[in-house]
This record gives sequence, structure tokens and C-alpha cells, in this order.
Amino acid sequence: MNIISIQNNIGLPKYKQIILSIEKAIDEEKLVKGDRLPSVNKVCLAFSLSRDTVLLAYEELKKRGIIYAIPGKGYYVKSVETTIKQKVFLLFDELNIFKEDIYNSFLQHIGKNVQVDIFFHHFNIQVFQKLINDSNGNYTKYIIMPTNLLDTASSIKTLPVNEVIILDQTNPDLRAYPAIYQNHEKDIFDGLYNAKGRLKNYKKLILIFPGFREPLGMKIGFESFCSEYKFEYEIISEFTDRKIAVGDVYIIPTDRELVHVIENARKQNLKLGIDFGIISYNETRLKKIVANGITTISTHFETMGKILAEMVLKGKKEQIENKSSLIMRNSL
Repeated sequence: MNIISIQNNIGLPKYKQIILSIEKAIDEEKLVKGDRLPSVNKVCLAFSLSRDTVLLAYEELKKRGIIYAIPGKGYYVKSVETTIKQKVFLLFDELNIFKEDIYNSFLQHIGKNVQVDIFFHHFNIQVFQKLINDSNGNYTKYIIMPTNLLDTASSIKTLPVNEVIILDQTNPDLRAYPAIYQNHEKDIFDGLYNAKGRLKNYKKLILIFPGFREPLGMKIGFESFCSEYKFEYEIISEFTDRKIAVGDVYIIPTDRELVHVIENARKQNLKLGIDFGIISYNETRLKKIVANGITTISTHFETMGKILAEMVLKGKKEQIENKSSLIMRNSL
């Protein structure tokens, strides 16, 4: 039991003293990878501690990836990287340029003492549920992007409530959890409102809304704006080879549909920003130069990653609405 040292009246919780003792033993090579730790019962008897105190210490080390448990046999050293103070489970829906901006910003601000493992559910609820289930108990923080999948709350609620952060989209079933999220309904309404002066030069607003991956709030905000300010509008699920009418403005959430609209406009010899207009969703560097500049409504993805890192490092429990902006260019 010389691996673990416990002192009374030093102002440090005993479970943390157990953690520090094991970290020190690993750093001094008294414990190496694969070694078995003293059993929970032995530590309890040696220091007159409750099982809960010892289990709390061992579970913390387990979440950080330093030790692992074999049921019925005990706890063993898994890693000698004691500098890893937090181990983060990061579940994205998919990897695209916008999510990559969040991820890179998060890594930039989270620091070197945090291990981040990234996973993707690809909008599949079965994959989502399995990844949540398999990760449970193995991380100090769970950052989850539930998107618009149904019944994600039941899986998320199996995780420790104080260790979960919701990212990008939230819903009423997840109000108990801290979050950094987009308000898609408000963002598109405000973006269109800020473009209202130019939109009045056109006849009809058309939202391309496939409805599979896109948040419903986007559609609701679009309809609310058009109804309130008396714009003629239409919602279509895809563009395909639709004929663009002079005076149309297309609001386009996906870059694939953006390409289709621009290609068809060229075939029809229509001039973007004059004969018809485009507002794209989500800013990229390419949209600054494509077709002389594409107007966008976009949240600030790098800011989202930075705030997310602060929430992990400082233990923030707020629900934070990420800012969005209209970036006006020549396509409108």
C-alpha cells in the first residue's frame, strides 16, 4: 500500500489524494502499464475510507484514460500519460468545412492537457445511440451534437448530467444541459431582415430546404419573415433543373444546391445580383470570390469552438446562443 498516501487535515479531499498518489507512482515508475492497482477494499481498510471515496478516485482516473477496469478482477494501469487532465468525447454529425472550423478552434483553445476523441453519427440514430453507450464512463466530458435526430435525449440522459455539453443545436428536452448553439429560426429571420432593403428589388424568395439535415428552425424563421414583411415565397426540397425566373432570390442552406443554381443561371444567361439573387447559408472563404461574391447568413464557427473550450476548462453551465451575421456581397 506504499503506492497510496493519505493525510488528514490538509484541505485536500481524500479522493484527490488517491489520484495524486497514483499519478506520482506512475511518474516515478513505481507503477507501469499493465500493473494492477490496490483493490478498492484494501484501500478502504488501510485508510478507513468509504468505498464511494475510493471508487470516485478510480473512476476519475478511468475517465481520463489512465486506468481501466476488468469486472471481477480490479483496476489496471492503461496509460502513463498523467499530464492528461481531461478526456473529451466529441460527437459530431458529420465532418464538413464548418464543423472543421469549430473543431480546429476548439483544439486551439483547449490546451495540451486535454485529450479529444472525435466521433461521427452521420445522422443515424442507431449509430448515435451506440457511440453514446460505448463511451459512457470513459470520459470526463461529453460534447454532443444531436442535430435534428429524434429521441436523442433518452441516450444523452444516460450520461453523467454534469459532464455533458450540447453543441450546435439544442431542443426543449435538453434544457438541463449547458450548450453553445445556433438559433436557426432567429438567425435566418434577422439575416433576411438586414437584407430587406435589397430583397425589395426582387419578386419572390425561394428557400431550398431538403429537410433531412437542415434544422427546422431555418424553415420556420424563413416563413415568419416572408409572412410578416409580405414577401411572396416558396419552399422547395431540391433545385434539380428548375428554371430560374427573373426576380427570384434563392436562400440556399447547402453548397451542393448552390452549385446547381449557379450552373443553371449560366445556362440561362442570367446575371447574378441583377436578374436573380442568392443568399447562402454558412460562410466559407470560397464564397468571398465565387461568382463575384456570395451573400451569406452565417454563425461564427471559430467563436463557437473558442466558447466550447472555455466551457470545458472553466466548467461553465450556461446555455449560450452563438452570434450570427449577414455578410452582404454582390449576389444580392
